[in-house]
Amino acid sequence: MTSLDARTRPGLNPVATLLTAAVIAVALVLSVDWVSALTALALEIPLFLALRIRLRTVAFRGAVVTVAAALTALTNLLYGEPSGTVHWHFLLINVSDGSIELAGAMFLRVLAIALPSVLLFVDVTPTELADGLGQVLKLPARFVIGALAGLRMVGLLRQDWQYLGYARRARGVADTNRIRRVFGQAFALLVFALRRGSKLATAMEARGFGAHPTRTWARPSSFGWREAALIAYGTVIAAAAIAVAVAAGTWQFIGGR
Repeated sequence: MTSLDARTRPGLNPVATLLTAAVIAVALVLSVDWVSALTALALEIPLFLALRIRLRTVAFRGAVVTVAAALTALTNLLYGEPSGTVHWHFLLINVSDGSIELAGAMFLRVLAIALPSVLLFVDVTPTELADGLGQVLKLPARFVIGALAGLRMVGLLRQDWQYLGYARRARGVADTNRIRRVFGQAFALLVFALRRGSKLATAMEARGFGAHPTRTWARPSSFGWREAALIAYGTVIAAAAIAVAVAAGTWQFIGGR
């Protein structure tokens, strides 16, 4: 189902959003300071506004990411390596100045890394991404199309699980032992998935989906100045985050910890 977001920024190649999110993530995982994360987060806001992502989408997905970031921060707050003044101690829990600073840094870092990854892909479909990977990045068509087919089959697993449950109950299989029923049904689902995958691979091969060395594509995937500008701005975010953290003296390369 196509959302309204897809109409607000048509034509953006998914490869550009993938590379942009990757550049920002790589830059931010190199350090654990809060300055670089806050800088990146501040520079990402104009990007989201420029892409005209709906406020409702930003609020919903942002709330999920915020909860995940808060849980990560809480773990580091309670179980981070103690340093400085210890404010509270209980068994393995140590809340100190160091753990508080680390929790804040991790909270901002998770937000700065996850928000672009979530919001930039709000309107990307697996088919569009596969077209971009095959045509723009020149990844092997056999791998790309196979991964796309497998991804589209994932949605059928839930339906298969439900139907297998109905069939097993109708036959009275493992009706009194829930654990045995779950393991037996899971094994049946695995066998069913392998059989479907084998049939799908044979059908795709027969229709030329794995043509070598070249193949044709039904939908052309273009890469223009907008995609280049998006990647360039992502690079600016990454470089600015590192530069500001180094200038502030908070940069801590993870390899040197």
